Formats: sequence, structure tokens, C-alpha cells
Amino acid sequence: MLNRHHRLALLACTATLALSVASGSFAQSATTSQQTGAEEAEASKKGETYLSPIVAKGGREADPYAKPGPSSVVSTDQIELQAGQETDDLLRSVPGTSTANNPQNPGVAVNIRGFEGSGRVNMMIDGVRQNFRFTGHEAQGFAYVDPAFLSEIDLTRGAVTGIGGGALAGSVNFKTYDIEDLIQDGKNHGGQAVATYGSNGAGWSESLLGAYRFNDVFSVLGGISKSDPGNYDNGDGIEVPFTEEDLLSGLLKAEITPDKDHAFKFSAMSYDNDFFANSYFQNVRNQTVSANYAYTPDNELIDFRANAYWNRLRMKYDTNLLGAGAAAGRRITDTGTGFDISNTSTFDLGEVAVRSNYGVEYFQDDYDVINSTASPSGGVNGSGKNATTGIFNSTTFTYGIVDLTAGLRYDHFNIDGTGSVSAGNPLGMPAGAYSVDESDGRLNPSVTLAVNATDWLQPYATYAETSRAPTVNEIFVGGSHPGGFQMFFPNPFLQPEISKGWEIGANINLDDFIATGDSFRLKANYFHNRVDNYITAALANGGMQIFFVNNPGISTVQGFELQAAYDAGYVFGDLAYTHTESDLPSQVNGFGVQSFLPDDIVSATLGARFLEEQRLTVGTRIYAVSNAFIGEENAGASGSATVPGYGLVDLFANYKFENGLELTGSVTNVFDKTYTPASSTIAGSTVDTGRGRTFLVTAKAKF
Repeated sequence: MLNRHHRLALLACTATLALSVASGSFAQSATTSQQTGAEEAEASKKGETYLSPIVAKGGREADPYAKPGPSSVVSTDQIELQAGQETDDLLRSVPGTSTANNPQNPGVAVNIRGFEGSGRVNMMIDGVRQNFRFTGHEAQGFAYVDPAFLSEIDLTRGAVTGIGGGALAGSVNFKTYDIEDLIQDGKNHGGQAVATYGSNGAGWSESLLGAYRFNDVFSVLGGISKSDPGNYDNGDGIEVPFTEEDLLSGLLKAEITPDKDHAFKFSAMSYDNDFFANSYFQNVRNQTVSANYAYTPDNELIDFRANAYWNRLRMKYDTNLLGAGAAAGRRITDTGTGFDISNTSTFDLGEVAVRSNYGVEYFQDDYDVINSTASPSGGVNGSGKNATTGIFNSTTFTYGIVDLTAGLRYDHFNIDGTGSVSAGNPLGMPAGAYSVDESDGRLNPSVTLAVNATDWLQPYATYAETSRAPTVNEIFVGGSHPGGFQMFFPNPFLQPEISKGWEIGANINLDDFIATGDSFRLKANYFHNRVDNYITAALANGGMQIFFVNNPGISTVQGFELQAAYDAGYVFGDLAYTHTESDLPSQVNGFGVQSFLPDDIVSATLGARFLEEQRLTVGTRIYAVSNAFIGEENAGASGSATVPGYGLVDLFANYKFENGLELTGSVTNVFDKTYTPASSTIAGSTVDTGRGRTFLVTAKAKF
């Protein structure tokens, strides 16, 4: 079996092989390619619009300010200007979005509109679902992705009808570098070497990515990344313990394009991280293999896509600080497989233009759990299998200035497994072995009416329904807390959560707004969702018995979201604002974590570009939140059901040399504020966990 050093050498050889044929000369990078006049004219004929340099890649469909719905993109430029920071920080700059953060656990748990955990938000890496589930003193599910490989993050808040749907509150797709991201300017090779050093425990992180195009048919990409940050100090200079990690990642991709109509893509990723969380030393290894096929002939009725993937995430517990522990030897393995097939057709019905996307997707997860080698009956997470089949159609009818989009998605789920329950359980189940083989389905409709009132204004209104099936970790939870003072019980009678909601919003797209060549973009929306059968932990027998339950009645979540961006070349800025009102039932910290967002969240960036070809970029980021409700049961020693708000200021600068070298420097938490991030928790922590002032320097060489 390969140890860490062997894996490092193997991955280094892989990356070197992909890079060995690349030239050593540097070339000026171009993060946003401009459409030529001929391309823009052709795009105009097809009804496409290339709107703004704010969006790093793609045309109208990739531009969130052109979609009649609450979507956002964290671009390559934004990621690069926050080099060395956590993925959580990138997500928290998006309206309506946060993370259930445990700074000891490097996993990402995305929170949208106060919904988090157990598949309420579909998290993906390059379209591969990350369905790992975990019940403990932190979020009830994580995605493990190396930020060094991120090129873009796409988010949709609310209903997702097509691929990536089947969730309650939205989806997020972490996109890694593709070959076309690295090979530019007509070359046959490209890549980047990046090294970051940070103070306050951030330490060193390094990554190397390279791609080579052998001919018009075959291209490859290889990458390797290493980082091992240590413990950091908060604003009071107090060390936040066990926030170190030791991460090693690898990435391989290949593309085969035999002709203009056919394209094949293959990808393999490996993520291996050692850290300390939930009172134990742990290792997480996430491995992914995927294959994609596209058939795009010169036929408006055919734009065919097929994808298949395999993903295995294994979490292993070692010992606690004393070299023992009742959970020592715990192993949770989630093996996920899936595929999706879709086609897009465009045609005319008289004066009505029609665009229809339809298809099917299937995904299943097999959870194999060993709670402990020392105490097999302890722990809480159970084994089991779940599978979901989704059939979908989303069709847009365009007549004049009006777009009407009708969507239908049918999801059918199946959950099966076995367990054992003790006598005296709160649901009255007979003691002993039990089995579950549960299946159900639901048709979720959606409809959006958008009016292209002018060439710069698009108001819209949406009604949509979504649902989420109960998960294996909610149904098969069981066992006892280490020490035996609490018992956990399964609930095979859980029903799916159902959300019905509407929203109104508008997109504004203005060019030459203040000065010639500038652009102003704004997206604002108000949403109102009613959720039935919302699942949380329930306490019985004075808190000694815990299980998941459907809460009675309807829970309401509503709010306002705004995102805006301005770019005049020499000056730029963006703004995100979220106001949320929620009466969701409280989640008991320790059996998952509470997920309420602060009532108000503001994130803003302001920057300027200087010198020839605007090689120097400087700016500041501001992030502020109001007090956050956490629930009476989570008040703790303070006795308060709220945690205080806070405000942070960052500074950054970037300089691009002519030979392709870039230097980025930043200072986070400039004023060394003491705070605990909203929606953040470390079990048993008595100190504020927000990172104190930190200096980061990144050198990137593009070739």
C-alpha cells in the first residue's frame, strides 16, 4: 500500500509527464477572451449575447446577469485575487449563500438561504455529486475539494429542474481547471506553477498544473497540489487549536475530439487530507473518475450530452489526543455512482421560438460504516443505500419580448438497509433487528415568466416546487454517545421535505453606463418559500434519547437578495446583500449544527487598475453580518440565543509581469477583529474561532 511519500512521488511524476512536452518560455495570460466582430455578429444571429467582462467564461448561459433566476458565478479572477484563502470565504461573498464552517474540518458544507446538510443543497465537483453524509458535532455533509484546482464556482439558489436537481434549496458546482483554461493564444501547451506563503499559521501551499495538445484530436492535463497549514491565532492572539491539515491532491484530464461533432472528456481526481476534528485525528480520501460525451452536429434539434461518474469518499478516525477513544477505528465510506443523459432542441412554432432541454439522471450512494473498532455498538452513523432517478424537461417559449419557461422534474427515490434498535425507543419499534426498503416519488413543477422589457431590463417571476428525500444517516442513525449518557435511535418513518415557493426579480445590464466602455450589472430578487415536513433532531426522555423527526406544520423562509457589479477597466467593484427571515425549526448543535443565516449580510469589493495595460490591481474587500439567531437550545454558557455580528476588512494587490509571472499580496482581517464566523462551530470550543490578521503572498508563473 502506498504511503504519503510514495503518493507524492507518483503524483509528481504524473504532473511532470503532462508538463514535460511544454515549453519553458512564459507567455502573457488572457483570463477573458474577447469576441471578434464576426463572432459577435454570428452570435447575434443565434440570439446569444456576450454581455460583460465580469463573467470569465461562456456566453449568455454562463452569465448570471442574463438568467431570469437567482444564479451566481465566482469567476477565475475572483478566485485568484483571494489566493490562499479558504473556499468558505469565496462562497460567503455570494448573496443568499454561506457555509456551515468548522475550521478544524477542511470540508465545505454549503448553506443556501438557511438550508444546509443532508442534500438540501446539491454539491458537485465538475458535475459529480458529493453526497457524503455525516452526523456529529458539525455539518451533516461535506464536499472535499482542493481550492488550488478551482477555476470557477457556479451557484443556483432555489429550484433546479435539469441536471443537478433533486435538492431542496439549490446547487453548487465546483469547477476545476480544464485544458482550455490553460492552453490559450493558439498554442499547443500551457500551465501554471503557484506558490503561496502566509503568516498566522497559513504556511506554504504549492500547486502545478500543465496541459498539452498533441494534435486536433488529443489533449491532456495534469496537476498536483500540496499544502500543510498549521494552527492559527484569532484576533485576541489566542491559538485556535487543531486547525492544521496536511493536504495532497492530484488531477488528470484528457480530451478526445475526433471531429467537430463528437467530443469525449475523461477526468480523475484524488484528494487526501489529514486533520483533527470531532475530537479525533482523521484522514479523508476523496477519489473521482468521470467520463463525458457530447454530440453537437449542425442540427438545431440535437445537442446531446452524456456523463457517467464514480466517486468514493472514505473518512477514517484514528485516536483521540490520549491515543485511545471509543470512536477510534471509525470508518465511513460513501461510494457513489451516477449518470445523466440530456438533449437540447431548438425550433420554431410559427412566431414562437422554442428551446427545450430534457433528459434523465440517476445517482446512488452506498454507505458502509464501521462506527468503532473499540466499541462497534457506539457511534451514530448507520450503513445503507439510497438511489434517485430524475426525469426532467425545461422548455422556454419566446414570443416577442416574453419568455415563458415551464419545467417538470420527477424524482423517484429508494432507500434500503438494516439496523438494530434497543428496547424503550421513542418511536415504539420492537427491539432487535429491523430493515427498511422505502421508495417514493414526486413531480415538481416550475414556471418562470420573464419580460425583456428593454435591451437592459429583464423583470421575471417564478413559482417552483422542490423536494428532498430523507437520507441514510437520518433514517439509520443509532447507537450511543461515547460515555453512554445519550442514546440515538433510527426513524424509518421519515417523509420527504417539500418546498413550495415563488420569487420576483429583475436583471439590469447596462453598457456605457457612466463612461464609454464600462458595464453595470445588477440582479435583485425577493423569495418566499414554505417548507413542509422539515427534518431536525428531536429530544426525548429529558434529552437522553435523540432521533430525527419531521416537524409538524409549515415553515416559512423569505428574503431579499442583491448582487451588482461595475467595471470601467481602471476601476471596478461588486456588491452582494442578503436579508433573510426564517422560522425554520432549530437544529440541535451536536446532532448536526444550526443553519440559520444572519438577518443581514453584506459583501463588497472595490478595486482599481493602474499602469500600462492595467498590470497593477489594488483593492479592498468588506464583509459584514448582523447578529445571528442560533436557537434557545444552543445558547450554551452565554445564555444567549444569538451570536454577535461582526465586520471584516481585507486588502489585496496583484501585479502581472510581461513574462507571465504574477504576484498577489493580501492582508485579511486588517483590523485584527475577534469574532466567530456566522454558521460556524467547533464542539467544545471556548474561544472565538475567526482567523486573526493574516498576510498572504502568492507567486504564479504561467507558461
